[in-house]
Amino acid sequence: MRNIVLAAAIVVLASCASMSTSSSPSGAAPFAPEPMNMVEPWPYPFSSAVRVGNLLFLSGQIGSEIVNGAPKLVAGGIEPETKQTMENIRAILTKGHSSLDRVIKCSVMMADMAEWPKMNEIYATYFPGKKPARSAWGATGLALGARVEIECLALVK
Repeated sequence: MRNIVLAAAIVVLASCASMSTSSSPSGAAPFAPEPMNMVEPWPYPFSSAVRVGNLLFLSGQIGSEIVNGAPKLVAGGIEPETKQTMENIRAILTKGHSSLDRVIKCSVMMADMAEWPKMNEIYATYFPGKKPARSAWGATGLALGARVEIECLALVK
C-alpha cells in the first residue's frame, strides 16, 4: 500500500512540475469574466476563473449584478439570488470556452440550510440532464450578505 501511495505522489508531483504558468492552453491562465457580469477592470485580488489544462476552476459566485459600476446583490432572497448566481456561472463558463453541461463538480455555500429546497429547485433547472457532483454546507458572512455562493469545476471544450 505504501508503494502505491508513493507512486501516486510521484505522478502528481511530476504532473505539477510539468505544468506551465503561461497563457497557453496547457498552463494556468487566469482571465476576467464577461464585462456584463463584473466590473472592468477586475478590481479584486482573485480570478473569476482559472484554466489548467482542460479544466476550468470557477471562483465562488453570488447572485450579484453590476449596478452603477459596482456589484449589487439582486433583491428577493434565495430564489432570485440562485438564478443570478447560475447566470453569472454560465457567463464565466462561456468566456472560458465551456458550458453548464461540462460542469463536473459544484460546491454550494448557504447562509441558511433551511433554504436548501428553494435553492435546489432553481439549481436543478440549470442541470436538466446528468448532474455534476456536489457538496454543500452552511456558511456565515457570505459576500454582500448573499444567501448562496456556488463554485464550479468544468471541462473546457
